[in-house]
Amino acid sequence: MGYMGDRSTLLETGRFVRAEVESGAEANEEAPVVNAQTALTDADFAEEMFAETDPASDTELEARHRVAADRGDPGAMSVLGALLLRRGDLAGAEPYLRGATAEGDRAAANNLGVLLLQRGYPEEAAGWWRVAAVAGSAPAAHALGRHFRERGDEPAAEYWLRQAAESGHALGAYGLADLLEHRGDKGVERWLRQAAEQGHREAAYRLARHLRKGDPAEAEQWYRQAAARGHRRAALHLGALLEARGELKEAGRWYLTSAKQGEARAACALGFLLRDAGDEESAVAWWNRAAQDGDGNAANALGALHAARGETQTAEKWYRTAMDAGDQNGAYNLALLCAAQERTAQAEQWYRRAAYAGHREAANALAIMLLQVGDAAGAEPWFSKAAEAGSVDAAFNLGILFASRDEDRTALKWYERAASAGHTDAALQVGIALVRDGEDRAAERHLRCAAGGGSAEAAFRLASLLESLAPPPEPVALGEPVGGAPKSESEEWYERAAELGHRRAQVRVGMLAAARGDLAVAARWYREAAEAGSRNGAFNLGLLLAREGNEPEAALWWTRAAVAGHGRAALRLGLLAARHGDLAEAQKWCVRAMELGPAEVSERAARLREALAEELSA
Repeated sequence: MGYMGDRSTLLETGRFVRAEVESGAEANEEAPVVNAQTALTDADFAEEMFAETDPASDTELEARHRVAADRGDPGAMSVLGALLLRRGDLAGAEPYLRGATAEGDRAAANNLGVLLLQRGYPEEAAGWWRVAAVAGSAPAAHALGRHFRERGDEPAAEYWLRQAAESGHALGAYGLADLLEHRGDKGVERWLRQAAEQGHREAAYRLARHLRKGDPAEAEQWYRQAAARGHRRAALHLGALLEARGELKEAGRWYLTSAKQGEARAACALGFLLRDAGDEESAVAWWNRAAQDGDGNAANALGALHAARGETQTAEKWYRTAMDAGDQNGAYNLALLCAAQERTAQAEQWYRRAAYAGHREAANALAIMLLQVGDAAGAEPWFSKAAEAGSVDAAFNLGILFASRDEDRTALKWYERAASAGHTDAALQVGIALVRDGEDRAAERHLRCAAGGGSAEAAFRLASLLESLAPPPEPVALGEPVGGAPKSESEEWYERAAELGHRRAQVRVGMLAAARGDLAVAARWYREAAEAGSRNGAFNLGLLLAREGNEPEAALWWTRAAVAGHGRAALRLGLLAARHGDLAEAQKWCVRAMELGPAEVSERAARLREALAEELSA
């Protein structure tokens, strides 16, 4: 039994990095700026002032309000101060905002806080935000909540963010959801949903991520909303959803949208789509773009492409680029490249690097390499590490390792673990062990799994088990044709194993066909088994040929069987030679039959040899 994984090929890591890997980095990728400067963009200035004005330019608004502001009108001072602040004229904005604030204008107090923060006075800014927040300004409450969070005062941050969120402020709801998620508290979905429903694209994206397992259909809707608003990672994940569903054309459009916005993983995924569509040139262009932006998976794809072309130096360069990007698949693939070139020392070096970084298939491959040089003690911990990390092949290999030491119980444990993950050969080994222990029904279940997975040996053993468990056939009634009954399940499994090239199954199918009187089918299966090296197949084929009167060809197949160690075939050759008068040849085959057995054959061969000796001495 061979170890699994020693003929590995390029590991494909998927279209883009898995969500579990990326979730920590992506959460704030496109979130609004987390300091209080965001207050201006959605403050009372926008909510309460521009709603009462006609859609004029900032210059027209400034001209319209300056005269009134200079006369001391609080509303005009607030609007003018906000306009100047947005333009970056802090010195010009401050007196107007202070003047309006002194008259109790909460929007001015909020924007004064923004101005002071930009000047580098965060504590004074927080004081004015508090004034505005107490007066009912939701944007100021949001800004104050962000201020406290940045300083690590989470209870105060939650209080003010909740004030903003409960007032219907989108950024407040988003900030509260972010804080609750950071702490692992409940209520995240509610506040993300509130912000998303108000058009907050990052909230829509994060809500989709929150819903993706429980309600994938709704998650897709929020991905669409965020992607439509320009969220590049939402477009990436929407593309992945569509690709998994087989909607490749639309998936490609969203990947393209995301890639053009600078998302390297989308460029990589787009490259895979184009490659699968036969456009390798365009795929390479996008993979190059993604790899240059630091996507290790794209670099691995380029490495595999050049390796397939035989351009090993270029392939190695891209695998190293993948490693530099932090993708340990690059080290694993580089090890595979070295192993294919019989650069064993370098292959072991790169397998070790990837294995130490937690790459389970590299750990399995390293263990196999150590076994091949006789270091079973060194191989075992790497098999264990790979198996514990989820490598099914490594679990199976541990079973083989312990079985070679006659530690059958431990071997069975690892076989069962691999079998539970769908490993065909492991299921076969479990089935064999259970048959040996007399647990036929449990064995049947595992053999069915292995046979269904394409194992010819499992199909044969399942057929044998079912045949042994089946009740004896009813005797054929007088007048009924022989072989008229339908095929049993065991015979169907024998046939499946035979079709997969299992020689013993081919012989058994031939025997069943012969029992039904279907000699042509029997001969076909006997011949197929014999030509594949089965001595039983060769012997039985010889019997059929002899029955048909074709003794010369029968003798050829019996000779092949006897040379391969079939005692009955040697006895048949002895009888045939004796009948033709070649007593010396007959004696030679009798001696061979006596050596090969079984006991009954040895006894008959000995009697025939004695008779031949008497004949020769007469």
